[in-house]
Amino acid sequence: MISTVLLYGFLSGVALVVGAIMGIYLQMPKKLVAAIMAFGSGVLISSLSIDLMTDAFETSGNILYISLGFIVGALIFVLGDYVVDSMGADNRKKAALTSDAAENSSGTAIFLGTLLDGIPESLVMGAALASGSSAGFVFVIAVFLSNLPEGISGTIAMRNSGFSTLKILMLWFGLLLLTMLFTVIGFYFLGNSSVHFNAIAMAFASGAILAMLSDCMLPEAYKEGGIFTGILVAFGFLTAFVLTNYMN
Repeated sequence: MISTVLLYGFLSGVALVVGAIMGIYLQMPKKLVAAIMAFGSGVLISSLSIDLMTDAFETSGNILYISLGFIVGALIFVLGDYVVDSMGADNRKKAALTSDAAENSSGTAIFLGTLLDGIPESLVMGAALASGSSAGFVFVIAVFLSNLPEGISGTIAMRNSGFSTLKILMLWFGLLLLTMLFTVIGFYFLGNSSVHFNAIAMAFASGAILAMLSDCMLPEAYKEGGIFTGILVAFGFLTAFVLTNYMN
């Protein structure tokens, strides 16, 4: 089973490396990156609402604890996001960067911001795998699509900040390893914890991820994608819904 956990962590985190390579060697159209962000957002929203929060409530049965965990997760993400954004990571999920925006971005802050985004996602994947939920597979798709534009935009910002290609790739490979590590932690720590603690932790991570979608991905997806953003989000939601129910 550990091999499956590591594989899921690898597949979700490797999108950062793929995005970095695309950011270094390719010129990605802004609308295409925005479309990927919109579709991935829909997949994540579906997984959060239909799978994770529902499973958390059904296993715990305590709506108060679940609600508190969800709200605290959202609050902590927003506070953490504010801190890393003030350090220069506010451009990490941009579909495209202007030269001025890239020069004002900090490579270290982008690294920390991406880690902030990735921790709850990886923990949720690990916990979902431990519980035998099909949400783990759907989350791999969603997190991959979320991380791809982050790798692209972060790489562009790092290059314009003077980072070498080797240093950029080393940073993203480091984040890939951390993604795998937190997936394993989610599998063993959350998977073997009490039912109530596991449910609260899932709600906590769900709140953090939803806050990330609202603050980072959806606004940027709409800015670059325009009126087609809504249908792409809806299509991503439906895709995740069909996959989840087909696999159950």
